[in-house]
Amino acid sequence: MTALAGVRALVITASTRAAAGVYPDRGGALIAETLRGWGAAIDGPRVVPDGEPVASELRAGVTAYDLILTTGGTGCSPTDATPEVTRAVLDREIPGIAEAIRADGVARGIPSAMLSRGVAGLVGRCVVINLPGSTGGVRDALAVLESVLPHLLSQVRGGDH
Repeated sequence: MTALAGVRALVITASTRAAAGVYPDRGGALIAETLRGWGAAIDGPRVVPDGEPVASELRAGVTAYDLILTTGGTGCSPTDATPEVTRAVLDREIPGIAEAIRADGVARGIPSAMLSRGVAGLVGRCVVINLPGSTGGVRDALAVLESVLPHLLSQVRGGDH
């Protein structure tokens, strides 16, 4: 599939433990591999601690990329801050994307999918989407996004509805 040919994408993994080398980043690698397979040019995954480091990567990336996908930091633990720092960077939210990802997970029989607090939106002409941290959550979220990303990125660039 080359539906994302010409798209420049950044993958950010929000994980304090992966950034410290406690365990390898698998979710970010899965996103990068999948987007590359869809034809996008990929940078990352950049593995950073959750919180302000994620916000810094987002702010630095929104003018250089068409798409930024994050993984991790969307749960309910005290250190999960990716949705809050993402929301602070966004110009406009696209709530249907995050809602669809959560609903798909619940429909697949994963009730904990409703606990993901990920958000999605636009910063200028850059699409930013938070994905869950687990590889299963990443895989399921990418399946939800596969059919809509080409249309969304075309619209952001001024394409027809």
